[in-house]
Amino acid sequence: MNLSIDFSSLITDLNVCVIIPTYNNDKTLTRVIEGVLIYTDQIIVVNDGSTDDTIRILEKYPDLIQIHFSENKGKGSALRAGFKKAFEQDFDYAITIDSDGQHYPDDIPVFLSELEKNQNVLLIGSRNMSHESVPKNSSFGNKFSNFWYWIETGIKLVDTQSGFRLYPLNTLSKITFYTTKFEFEIESIVKIAWRGVDVKNVPIKVLYDAEERVSHFRPIIDFTRISILNTWLVFIAFIYIKPRDFLLKIKRKGIKRFFNENILYSTDSPAKKAFSIALGVFIGVSPFWGFQTIMVLALAAILRLNKLISFTFSNISIPPMIPFIIYGSLKMGSWVLNTNNSIEYDNISSDFNFLLSLEEYIIGSFVLAFLSAILFGITGFIIFKIISKKSG
Repeated sequence: MNLSIDFSSLITDLNVCVIIPTYNNDKTLTRVIEGVLIYTDQIIVVNDGSTDDTIRILEKYPDLIQIHFSENKGKGSALRAGFKKAFEQDFDYAITIDSDGQHYPDDIPVFLSELEKNQNVLLIGSRNMSHESVPKNSSFGNKFSNFWYWIETGIKLVDTQSGFRLYPLNTLSKITFYTTKFEFEIESIVKIAWRGVDVKNVPIKVLYDAEERVSHFRPIIDFTRISILNTWLVFIAFIYIKPRDFLLKIKRKGIKRFFNENILYSTDSPAKKAFSIALGVFIGVSPFWGFQTIMVLALAAILRLNKLISFTFSNISIPPMIPFIIYGSLKMGSWVLNTNNSIEYDNISSDFNFLLSLEEYIIGSFVLAFLSAILFGITGFIIFKIISKKSG
């Protein structure tokens, strides 16, 4: 830490406040508030319906902005109330710090120093999860959360669960949130990342004092809530966010430049690019209507293939191509099953009797998908091999 910097002035210049959500943490609340006051009095304390001595403690700080809930509503509700008040007070950023004593207020300068470098950012304190005081279940939960965050946003972090964070309030105010408990901290960082904000970790200290710390996390109930939220966020990411980002990338670069940089001349080997094409074509032709995007991106990630190439070629099933794919699937199915159908190509768009030949269509589509994937994959491999030799 650079001691020559006046961080009290810096936190004012950057227009940052500190939000302290608290629920029955009377043993540690005073220490946290006093630690934050060293840097700023721009503090918002949200008392989430505490039943201990929290109110009596807060009476000692009449100059601080205080929000009191008559009953416990959950950490997400407390944070959302704090953010709303901070935005009303015209702050640009809010640092959140837990009141259970695990965070050190003297790490606030770490957030301010990073914010000076980049104002379009959400910062999450990165704890040393290998520290002997960290419970094993917290370490596991953090790894679990990190994995799903990467799936949902493509951003790799080492700590996604720390409550010591810096939020950009202008972005936050434009997002609709639905959660009110612990899972809000996941919903917020995912949706902010989807808005194009940089999300980074900054190193912080951590202390888990079993005698002082009061945890309100309910393993079964809250883990279930978090799992349901992650399932929904993954669905939205693959159905809407990733295709949106893909199309925006094409729009920014232009189709020709995008095709050259991300497909023809990407750093992947010709074989990897060819397999990526094959996967995209197979999923695009297969009868997975409505789920093709999520399937191709998920499989490309699992198989470590080029997601952009796979997604591009999965769009072989764009609307103008659908009649050709259905007709080809029906004919292929009829040939495989040795049956006769009277469906003609000209009637595909207007005559839905082909749905009566569902068995032929499904079997035929998988056969057509497999053969098309082989054809496109081999062709792609030859082209990429030629290009790599020329550029080499």
